[in-house]
Amino acid sequence: MGFAFLYQVGILLLKFVLGIGSLFNAKMKRGVKGRKGLLRNLENSFADLSQGRPVAWFHAASLGEFEQGRPVIELFRVAYPQHFIVLTFFSPSGYDVRSNYQGADYICYQPLDTQANASKFVSILNPEIVFFIKYEFWFNYLRALREKGAIVISFSTIFRPDQVFFKFYGGFYRKLLGYFSHILVQNQQSLDLLGKIGIKSCSIAGDTRFDRVRSIAASVRQLPEIISFTENSYCLVAGSVWQADMDVLIPALNALTTPIKAIFAPHEIRKEQMEKWSRELAGECILYSEYIRHKQNTTFQYLIIDNVGMLSSLYRYGNSAYIGGAFGSGLHNILEAATFKLPIIFGNQKYDKFQEAIDLVAQGGAQTVSNAAELSLILNALSTDPQLNERMGAISQAYVISHTGATASVMNEVRRLLRR
Repeated sequence: MGFAFLYQVGILLLKFVLGIGSLFNAKMKRGVKGRKGLLRNLENSFADLSQGRPVAWFHAASLGEFEQGRPVIELFRVAYPQHFIVLTFFSPSGYDVRSNYQGADYICYQPLDTQANASKFVSILNPEIVFFIKYEFWFNYLRALREKGAIVISFSTIFRPDQVFFKFYGGFYRKLLGYFSHILVQNQQSLDLLGKIGIKSCSIAGDTRFDRVRSIAASVRQLPEIISFTENSYCLVAGSVWQADMDVLIPALNALTTPIKAIFAPHEIRKEQMEKWSRELAGECILYSEYIRHKQNTTFQYLIIDNVGMLSSLYRYGNSAYIGGAFGSGLHNILEAATFKLPIIFGNQKYDKFQEAIDLVAQGGAQTVSNAAELSLILNALSTDPQLNERMGAISQAYVISHTGATASVMNEVRRLLRR
């Protein structure tokens, strides 16, 4: 039984699981509902929408990958204004937040990667050029795009020796990589790994996330209510936190001999969870939605953000940052905090797949913690030693600045391929 057959079966099983899961999970339900009738509607309307313009299709798995790819989308728009830009998402967490993004002409879910869906979707779009951001390797789509003769680019991609592409049984997955016109990787290790399996259409461009976070820093929202909250106090911004992170953060903050202020931005907005955190924190705590109605009151010690989309602007007002995820499924984006010159703290478990986290720990701009006691110690040190705080923050910011420029490298390759 070949891997291609198993892949097709796996996609059908995914469809079944999402269908069953949508009965019990709101996020899955949004994804299933968003794909319902999508191909039929596209078939009836896409020609009128695109009006014969050449199509550029960008695909992001979720919100994080979209933000990573956004600098390329926006520079492509400037360089090739005649193209009709289609943006697709796999996950509702990306589509829900960016379905009104003005940088694309049409935004929708990516239909699941069945043979029929991929063939139909590619036939309708007939894209001239396609961009898959970071970790997107869809067999049926890649094969359909090859048959159509489209230019297919993967960028900000990173490879590790333990991935299936480099195993003795990974022939099917290596074949997927051969469908790309060019793969733009983040580092030398990735380039070397591709070379060892015979992939020649590849080069180093870097990670476009660095360009994105620098642009965020240059255009960050003004939040006067956050200035009022911090009121010249030392403030920790805890971004993309889960319950596992709060299990460490709450006792660490409660144990500080000199209290600090903190802003918590949950990865998922769940009322019951936020209320639980409020009860467990020793200092006075308030939700952001309530705080903006009482912003003259500056006695609150803790602020919980109960909306989506503010985090990147919040880092500007912090003195240090704790980034969530490492105690769970994996570390979230640390670069948004680093670009604002903040010392970075995160859990000591699942961060080894993130080169920037490894680098910043090694260079001294970030520190890992394994428990509340360790976190309390580092927070006490940072909040009472301005020189330590400044030194770690400067390392973080310098690291981001030194790694910008990937977007320009991607666009250079785009120009070469389109000329060809």
